[in-house]
Amino acid sequence: MPTRRDFLAGLSAVGAAGAAGCVQVGSTGRAPSAAASTGADAGDDTEVAAQLPSGTETEVYRATIDSVVGILNYGSNGPQGSGSGFVAGDGYVVTNQHVVAGARDVRLRFQDNTWRDAEIVGTDAYSDLAVLRPERTPAFATPLSWVDTDPEPPVGTPVMAIGSPYGFSGSASTGIVSGVDRVLSAPNNFTVADSVQTDAALNPGNSGGPLVTYDGGVAAVAARGGGDNLGFGVSAALSKRVVPALAATGEYEHSFMGVRLIEVSPTIAEAYDLGDVGGVLIVEVMDGGPAAGVLRGTDGETTVDGVSVPTGGDVVVGVGGTDVAVQADLSNYLALETSPGDTVPFRVVRDGAETTVEFELGARPDPTA
Repeated sequence: MPTRRDFLAGLSAVGAAGAAGCVQVGSTGRAPSAAASTGADAGDDTEVAAQLPSGTETEVYRATIDSVVGILNYGSNGPQGSGSGFVAGDGYVVTNQHVVAGARDVRLRFQDNTWRDAEIVGTDAYSDLAVLRPERTPAFATPLSWVDTDPEPPVGTPVMAIGSPYGFSGSASTGIVSGVDRVLSAPNNFTVADSVQTDAALNPGNSGGPLVTYDGGVAAVAARGGGDNLGFGVSAALSKRVVPALAATGEYEHSFMGVRLIEVSPTIAEAYDLGDVGGVLIVEVMDGGPAAGVLRGTDGETTVDGVSVPTGGDVVVGVGGTDVAVQADLSNYLALETSPGDTVPFRVVRDGAETTVEFELGARPDPTA
């Protein structure tokens, strides 16, 4: 059977306009292999290629599907949820934290209908990522690779989501990267920085599956659908930081400021006499937290156009040399560029003047605490 490299060779020369193929999955059963679906001899690359439908979607699907798994979450009373995942690294499986939350046992379904028990190696609620270790990974399920994140795939990049929506294993949907640098509200009630937005259909059961580019790299871990033509995934950039740590130690520490903040709106900008709308207002600083004694929270309020606005707090307009216009700028910088223990400079507007302060970042507390 052709390898992933065989299928993907030369795809970079094919534009999105040439994508015409469509993959059909007719039941909740396994997706057939390329050799099985074409009747081709496993060693005859020419015959397989000749009988595959034209279009890069089919080639990408065939090159990645064997690495995608369905996931069943078993609680004390039996099955309590399902999702998707994919093989990465040295054979572990990546999925979402919310897919395996509360699991007593986890079972994986590979594409030839092979089932494997899996150990939950590590989970991280703040990124909604989890790493599982199958009892034995089938040889055909080779690891997928993350996309190059310098730079990340831009808006407009064609992508394919592969998973098990509503239990229909081996399903594919296509679209584009329709937004980047999003702050995602995850199903576990935490926010996830640096999320990828897509118009590829993501439905219940897609969670944890790969969102792959037409070069076959994983651009994001599908996390949730938000409505028609609106889905989100955990970016490759964040996943590349979190997943190896989960695989190695079972946990990952995120940077923590110990503040509560809101984005600067037109009314806040007017109340603070800011020239432009932009930045984040520090509303509250946690007692004893990393920013205590350095950043200032609000201590009063005023009314602007009939709207009550908190006053007296610092407005963060930059961090570590990066401008902060919206909350995502700050969240993404902390998530991708810093670690607990780093001392980071913050540019703030305080009492009408800009100044720079710095402090040592802490680690986010246990989400169950």
